[in-house]
Amino acid sequence: MLEHGGDIYTEGLLKGKKLIDFSSNINPLGVPESFKNHIGEALENMEMYPDIKYRTLKNYIIEYIEFSKNYFRSSRESDLNFEEQKMSEENIVLGNGAAEVIDLAVSCFKRVSLIVPSFIEYEKSALKWKCDINYSLLDENMSYNYDDIFLKIKESDALIIANPNNPNGTIIDKDKFKEIMDYCEKSNKKIIIDEAFIEFTGKRGCSLLKETEKYKCLFIIKALTKFYAMPGIRFGYGVTSDKDLIKKIEEKQNPWNVNCFAEVAAKYSLKDEEYINNSLNWIETEREFMLSELKKIDFIEKVYDTYGNFVLCKLKKTNCDELYKLCLKQGIVIRKCDNFKGLDKNYTRFAIKNRRHNEIFIETLKDLNL
Repeated sequence: MLEHGGDIYTEGLLKGKKLIDFSSNINPLGVPESFKNHIGEALENMEMYPDIKYRTLKNYIIEYIEFSKNYFRSSRESDLNFEEQKMSEENIVLGNGAAEVIDLAVSCFKRVSLIVPSFIEYEKSALKWKCDINYSLLDENMSYNYDDIFLKIKESDALIIANPNNPNGTIIDKDKFKEIMDYCEKSNKKIIIDEAFIEFTGKRGCSLLKETEKYKCLFIIKALTKFYAMPGIRFGYGVTSDKDLIKKIEEKQNPWNVNCFAEVAAKYSLKDEEYINNSLNWIETEREFMLSELKKIDFIEKVYDTYGNFVLCKLKKTNCDELYKLCLKQGIVIRKCDNFKGLDKNYTRFAIKNRRHNEIFIETLKDLNL
């Protein structure tokens, strides 16, 4: 079974067919023009090794962190006075994609708590590093069960949680999560939060980046992959006030793990407010459209609310294998969700694309004889 969605190579590209990929949650606006227009800068740097300490690149990340804390702040937070504490290079670790940062962070612990269903790489890393694992199930509405999470973290060294969660798009409720953060801070336990999709939540103040200033227990992981539509760049990073954790991760890394193209991508894309604004306008409109239209499909039993750029659905009258095959015949790839722990063949996930592709997809679903 494929672990990360549909196979656009076997079923599409290798056969000379172009498929519409609704299994991959990438911003349909594509790579920012600000990066494309400066790609020559990366080409000029190809003949040099990158700075082994990545000091300039880390400063780009610091600038983006400060920008994010204000730009994505909710209206409620805007009325509050924050004591600003700027991060330093020692608070940031860089990775060859968020996957590397996740994997090496997990390697620092012997016992971990995982939320399920969630991104399967968390469990793969934990098994790879021979961690003892306990699981906390999402509730029937696919929301976090904070009471259960609190119980599970008592038996672990670290909690791994996504914000928003993949495959369903739920976010962390900061008020309900505070007790868990307070406990972990006092008990010297860590909370690894994957915020790969956080920008898609918009100006709602959903990120816990600001909380890293108060809570040393938090380790936030982000990437250029999803929102900035650059999975091929392979660039991710982690942010925490725990400098010792940063050192432990860096000691396990190979030198020069980030290339010059990723550095230029971060330099220009993270400051591209026009791209960010356009992306937020797109996701707010298309997320509402997709949620509304999917609820009209007869063979979908439940459409789960989402803060991400994807929608989890529970099926009736069919299963994800059958739906996958029918959609593939129409040139569309979807995400079967039966390999997520806690889900079965009744579940599937759809990405949110641009309006033209979303309309094609909805009409395809309506026309299926199910």
